[in-house]
Amino acid sequence: MNVLSLPANASHLLRTLRPGQREISEWQGGLLAVSAVPGAGKSHGMAVGAAIAIAREKLHQQRQLVVVTYSRSAAANIKVRIRQYLREMGLPRNGFSVQTLHSLALKIATSHPTAGLRWSGENLMSEHEQRRLCVTCVKEWARSHPDILEQLIQGCDTSPLSDVEHDGRRSALLTDILVKLAQTVISSARSMALTPHDLRQLSQQLRSQSAAAAEPYPFLEIGADLLELYQHHLAQREKIDYDEMILAAVQLLEGDRQCRQEWQQRVYAVFEDEAQDSTPLQSRLLRLLAEDNTTGQVNFVRVGDPNQAINSTFTAADPLFFNEFCDECARQQAFYKMTQAGRSTELVIRAANYLVRWVNRALKDQELPFREQAIQPVSTDPQPGANPPPWGEGVEIARPATIFETVRELAARISEVLAEYPEASIAVLVRTNRQGEFVADLLRSPASFSINTDLAAQGIPILDVSGIERRSQVPKELLDILYFLHCPYSPEAVKAALTVLQERKRISVQNLDRLAAQPEVFLYPGPLDPPAEEPVLKARHYCQRLLKARLELSLFPLITYCAQELGYDAAELATSDRLICHLAQQEPTQLWERIHPRWQELVAADRFDAVEMEDLHSRLVRSGQVTIMTMHRAKGLDWDAVFVPFLEARTLPGESWVAANAKFLSPEVDFTDVVRSQLRAYGHQQPLPDWQTAYQKAKEAKVAEEYRLLYVAMTRAKRLLWLAAAHQAPFNWQTFDWRGFYQLQDSDPCPFLPALEQKLKKHAKATRGDR
Repeated sequence: MNVLSLPANASHLLRTLRPGQREISEWQGGLLAVSAVPGAGKSHGMAVGAAIAIAREKLHQQRQLVVVTYSRSAAANIKVRIRQYLREMGLPRNGFSVQTLHSLALKIATSHPTAGLRWSGENLMSEHEQRRLCVTCVKEWARSHPDILEQLIQGCDTSPLSDVEHDGRRSALLTDILVKLAQTVISSARSMALTPHDLRQLSQQLRSQSAAAAEPYPFLEIGADLLELYQHHLAQREKIDYDEMILAAVQLLEGDRQCRQEWQQRVYAVFEDEAQDSTPLQSRLLRLLAEDNTTGQVNFVRVGDPNQAINSTFTAADPLFFNEFCDECARQQAFYKMTQAGRSTELVIRAANYLVRWVNRALKDQELPFREQAIQPVSTDPQPGANPPPWGEGVEIARPATIFETVRELAARISEVLAEYPEASIAVLVRTNRQGEFVADLLRSPASFSINTDLAAQGIPILDVSGIERRSQVPKELLDILYFLHCPYSPEAVKAALTVLQERKRISVQNLDRLAAQPEVFLYPGPLDPPAEEPVLKARHYCQRLLKARLELSLFPLITYCAQELGYDAAELATSDRLICHLAQQEPTQLWERIHPRWQELVAADRFDAVEMEDLHSRLVRSGQVTIMTMHRAKGLDWDAVFVPFLEARTLPGESWVAANAKFLSPEVDFTDVVRSQLRAYGHQQPLPDWQTAYQKAKEAKVAEEYRLLYVAMTRAKRLLWLAAAHQAPFNWQTFDWRGFYQLQDSDPCPFLPALEQKLKKHAKATRGDR
């Protein structure tokens, strides 16, 4: 780098950089890939690199560096950093823009009339509205393909079905199984710019490969039909979704040379954060934008960590795409690793590195879950506070008798830590929200479960993050309940309301498809209908009570009544009151027919803010507090002490299973996973696998992602990492009722845990008294 071209006071910024961070600041054009381990400070490295590039190239408002992230909070964070570093160098705080990928795509797609994007400011679909549209497409498909629908309803059974069983399966297909298929195909296919015609060709290719391995159901063909219907309805309703934003932006830049040149003249380079979560279509858009329209050189810097890719089994993202880019850059000597990390104490780093090595050895016969890169502690670090000393043993493993004992030991250890370090930040990271609710309930009611440690009595606040997240669902949940009250004989409305009641634990977990298939029999059975079981009776009485209230109350008081019936807490009740005020301002008539469309738009646009007075990020990492959240939600955060309970094998890496309402198709194969796996193979230019091979690859991909999720959880810890696996745990956490009748089963630990335990014993023996 020509340091002379930089402001004199830029040198202090360069001195704060570690290896890997430094290479970003030295970049002067072309492709660059940086694989950054957890805690390596990639945000700092990217922000300094961006500020240096802006200073060196003398960028300004008409020629900018574009920084792309995947969340608004990340965009806000890196924007503040870049502005700060430009200010420190005495430079104007412009010459760059920081945007989420979707906001950038929307800006491009609506910048020119040839884009053809139908955008009015209010026609962007939320995930909720997209699912409703998928339901509509599924029903329309079913009406025009009755023979295929009957084939699916029959499933793998050879004997005739009863009417009840037939209706239950039909409901499951139309409200759940085919809806998930539609969502999977829409997301995966559009991320690769595949059309319905392309999907039909792939389906034909699969049929012609081998008669012996013929697909038992034409799900790829069905997916093509559903994608075609979905795109038709989008155009007809003048709606757009997030995928269409990106697709429209790509099509505009590729199809309109003048528009492409105009955009490329404005953009000097593109810096992409969290690149491991990018899809092929997203990277295609950014490469187009980063191309110099005179030289053809692509100025594109991508920073990510494929070992922290934890979204690929339920989105179109895949760490293989970023790995392929890293390999491309490596061939051009433009690939670097940001491996020095100062976040964690050294034993936590060793444990995380051992996980990478152990998993890659254990799963050596499949696509390797991890990229081989070890986290390195920093030796002489320009950034203070690196690799802090451990608390206790640094990494501790517990093997309690039951999950209840797990929480007892966890509470006792948290109490010890906070007694010694009152300002410590502490997190309990769990695999599912249900596990988080279990921990929160036991910690808040210790006497009810014979737990000796009362954290609340010690003045230690407990934050269950799933409760905060549920508040954002208040408008949608109440809409689903009110929709049912006004359309009680719609199977879709009945199932949506029962789902809300079940998630809010007002009714027991049960087969909702069977109840919703015949709403009149469920709600008001006749004398000849068979007697219902106790869980069905409770669900029926709950729904009847709500329907009775609808006859007695006007709309706005009815909303308040439903909120109370759902057991909302104070903040959720306040959110429902805010919702009523908003609806009353929009439409004071209290007429459902007029309010319902406005309410739908509100939920679809996802614009309604729940009652929450604090900045969420700072609340999650507050000192002296116990934060309970899922491993997925914890990415990007860190705490002094991290507790990871319930590492039983059934939880992580988990077991492949088929949902109860889909077992009639196959008791052992999830065909949505099959389709996703086949499209994934196509995206990586691999041979299309038959359905058995595709499902095996899907299972392998899930196991790999579960271990990457564990890696993310472990690397959140700064000074103490506490891991636990109980000898007895529930078979299914979703149906586990710890305050009612329950049974625990013998459970093996996550296979990695005994291996780590042995490794730690060897380490302790080799370094006795050194920790």
